[in-house]
Formats: sequence, C-alpha cells, structure tokens
Amino acid sequence: MSTIPLQHAAFEGEWKLPSRGVVAMYSFIAAESAIFTIFVVAYIYFIGRSIYGPSPKVLEVPIFNTVCLLSSSLTIWIAEHRLARNSRSGFIAFWFITFVLGTIFLAGTAREWQRLIYHDGLTIRTNVFGTTYYSLVGLHASHVTVGLSMILTVLLFAVTGHLHEKHAERIQVLAMYWHFVDAVWVVVFTVVYIVGR
Repeated sequence: MSTIPLQHAAFEGEWKLPSRGVVAMYSFIAAESAIFTIFVVAYIYFIGRSIYGPSPKVLEVPIFNTVCLLSSSLTIWIAEHRLARNSRSGFIAFWFITFVLGTIFLAGTAREWQRLIYHDGLTIRTNVFGTTYYSLVGLHASHVTVGLSMILTVLLFAVTGHLHEKHAERIQVLAMYWHFVDAVWVVVFTVVYIVGR
C-alpha cells in the first residue's frame, strides 16, 4: 500500500485560531437572523388580513431615516479603520457621527410611531397589521438602541483616552453588529414600506 506525500506548501504559514469575538458575533448574527426571519415571515403572512382599522397605507416611507442609518455603516467602517491606523481624533469624529446618525434614525422611528398612534389610531392592539408592524419594526428599533448604547460607551472610552490601537479587533466586532442592524433594516424597509403597502 503506497502513501501519498503531503504537500508542504499548503502548511507553510502558521495557522491561527480565529478571533473568539468574531466567531461569537457571527454566531449571534446567525441566531438573530433566524429571529428576524420569523418576524418578517409573520408580517408578510398577515399582510391584508386586518378586517378593520388602519392598513399599511397609513405608513409614510422613511427615506431620510433610512439614508441616515445606511450612511452610519460607512462612518463606522471609516472609524474602525482610523483606529487601526492609530488616528484617535479621526476615530472619535467618525464614531460620533455614527452615533448621531443612529440617533436620528431612532428619533425618526419614535416620531413615526407617535403619528401612527395619535393621528392614525394604530397601536399594537388595534389589528393584526398593528401587531405585526410594531413587533417587527420594534424588534429592529431595540437592536438599534442596544447598538447605540454600545457605541456611546466606546465613545466615552475614546474621549477619556482609554481606547487604543490594540482595541481595534473589539471595535471590529462591534462594527459587525452595527452592519448587521443596517442590513436587517434593508429587509424590514423593503417588506414593510415597499412590498407591504
């Protein structure tokens, strides 16, 4: 029985374990994607099934809020690279812009809900549309809120001088979460404000 010689070229580089933070974030994103999928499917399934009360036609397309949130993916990416290049002031500037853009998005969602509740009479208990709408958009808003609280925490560390180039990998993990939140919004926006209307 002959043996097959191993190709040494394939093993030249030293193999490193992947970052635990990155692996954990990918696992978290996979789990959260499954949850969002359930909510999106439920929303699609119940479109048009409300026999009374406001319908999806009362929704206004939040273009400005969407532009703000999607732009924040670019600013957090720039901030992440500024930290990797040890540009503390550049990191702080773009990280702060990311926080502002996310806050504008969340404030826009709050204004939309206020209008829907007090002007259109749509609450989570009004009809099936209200239940599925607030559940799906609210689930996303809660993820934005968590992301903003983490971004603010990092910003405070950066401003007080406790964030350095060696923390770049941790910032990358947090940026992955924020990109996920933005990507989910593209799906939610498409389903709720384009397909669902």
